Amino acid sequence: QLQVVESGGGLVQPGGSLRLSCVVSGFTLDYYVIGWFRQAPGKEREGVSSISSNGASTNYADSVKGRFTISRDTAKNTVYLQMNSLKPEDTAVYYCAAVFAHYHDDYAPISPNEYEYWGQGTQVTVSS
Repeated sequence: QLQVVESGGGLVQPGGSLRLSCVVSGFTLDYYVIGWFRQAPGKEREGVSSISSNGASTNYADSVKGRFTISRDTAKNTVYLQMNSLKPEDTAVYYCAAVFAHYHDDYAPISPNEYEYWGQGTQVTVSS
C-alpha cells in the first residue's frame, strides 16, 4: 500500500525556518516524483516544489524560489522541504504527494492535478 506521511509543521515567527519531512512507504523514490503543495484557507491548493525520480530535477513556485529547498534521502525514503525566511503568506496546510514517473527521470510537475497519492497534511503557521 502506497503511503505518504508529512511532518514538521508548526508555529514560527516571520523570518524563521522550518523543515518539513515526507516519509513514503510501499514504493521507492527511484520511480516516483514527489511534490510539495499548500492550501491556505479560502484558496486553491497550489504547487510549492517538486523533485524528479532521479533527484536531478527540481521545480519551485516563483513565490518560494530562493527561500525553500527540496531534497531527498533515498536510504530513508524521505523527501524534505527546507523553508527559510518564512512570511505570513506562507501560512497554509502543506501536503506531500507522489506520482509514478513512468521512467521519465526528469519529470517533475508542480501542478496538483498530476499527483495521485496524497498525505494528510501538516499545518504551517507564520505569525508573530
